[in-house]
Amino acid sequence: MNRRECLQLLTGIAGAGWASGAHAQGAEKVIPTITPPDPNPRMPAFKLPPKSCDTHTHIFGPAARYPFAPNRPYNTADAPLEAFRSVHETIGVERCVIVNATVHGTDNRVVTDAIAQSEGAYKGIANVNDEMSDKELAALDKGGICGCRFAFLKRLGGVGDMTKFQRIVHRVAELGWHIDVYLEPGTIAEFAPILTALPTRYVIDHMGTVQAGKGLDDPGFTALLNLQRKDEKCWVKITGLERASGAGKPFHDAVPFARALIDNAPDRVLWGTDWPHPNVKVMPNDGEIIDLIPLYAPDSAVRQKLLVDNPARLFKFT
Repeated sequence: MNRRECLQLLTGIAGAGWASGAHAQGAEKVIPTITPPDPNPRMPAFKLPPKSCDTHTHIFGPAARYPFAPNRPYNTADAPLEAFRSVHETIGVERCVIVNATVHGTDNRVVTDAIAQSEGAYKGIANVNDEMSDKELAALDKGGICGCRFAFLKRLGGVGDMTKFQRIVHRVAELGWHIDVYLEPGTIAEFAPILTALPTRYVIDHMGTVQAGKGLDDPGFTALLNLQRKDEKCWVKITGLERASGAGKPFHDAVPFARALIDNAPDRVLWGTDWPHPNVKVMPNDGEIIDLIPLYAPDSAVRQKLLVDNPARLFKFT
């Protein structure tokens, strides 16, 4: 995306689900169906330290209990709490942050219900809009929500009304929440002025949607490193190596990008699986994802920050 395209999106309403919940007028939209996760996560060779936190993971359904939003950008098979727990038990995760997926719209019950059953092991990131009342936001806060997410991707709705975005951001900042942002590849530089002006901390999903094939000197990645280094409010998730990879399994071409981000700001990086891996070209096995960790975080003290200490601080685990 070039500068002109990005600025056009920033100043317009591109039908974002978080802003309006409406699809474009005209022909009925065909909703694509995504691939389900690998049903057989293998036991990883690397053992996670105690209280390791998966800070980016999702639960889908079951749709019979938690219906998918009518304006959802994709269809998916159920990936319910039981399967979620089973995967984390296999790979050794003890704490989680559940990010409500766009398929559930602003119905956050699939997240808050799971938190309520977790005995303090789960926190959540909600989908919100400016039409929500203060009472609704307070209930989410009480239910274990500590942030909200905005997906600025065309396939997930695009960039909506930025005036509404600014209003809701300032409202949730008063609750002590942070902002989670999912950006199009190559748009970090365009969003940097908006992000640095936010009144609260923000977390950039999936390593800024870096594309490994463009190399470490890619201007988009350099812009992310600069933002991460200069703005103390900026956190980055070391997630989505399978999304960043151009070579495919075992995704080793994305490892140098993860390591560069960790080395750049080791106290403001987070790790996650992104289970059940919606909208990926190559479906990873979650055991494989765990075994990438010592490649980009070879130092045990840095791994402790990435996996345990940093998430405990940001998400206020006790």
